[in-house]
Amino acid sequence: MLTHAALQQQSCKHLTVGATQPEIAAAMAVLSSWKVEHETIIRQFAFKNYHQTIEFVNTIASIIHQEDHHPELLITYNRCTVRFNTHSVNDGAGGLSHNDFICAAKIDAVFEEKFLANNG
Repeated sequence: MLTHAALQQQSCKHLTVGATQPEIAAAMAVLSSWKVEHETIIRQFAFKNYHQTIEFVNTIASIIHQEDHHPELLITYNRCTVRFNTHSVNDGAGGLSHNDFICAAKIDAVFEEKFLANNG
């Protein structure tokens, strides 16, 4: 059974095959704060101010770099929208892969541990 903790303990690998619909459904059951849109997973994170938003981006940058799996980030005053997909899967057409779910779980953990408690 797929769990948030299990995803956090994994590392990204070069993939050329995308996730199947059952794999996507199982991951999205675990990553309940994320949503699927056009073969991308998306989550918007809310913060108190711009400084905290940028602190979040800088914090997740090390995870993104370590995993070598880079999302699209949209940064505004007190929000950061994170979008993951994998360009190398499905013969280069892109789509979702297990790497997207691994990184989403790791970013969730950072947000919950470092920012959620301070956001209330």
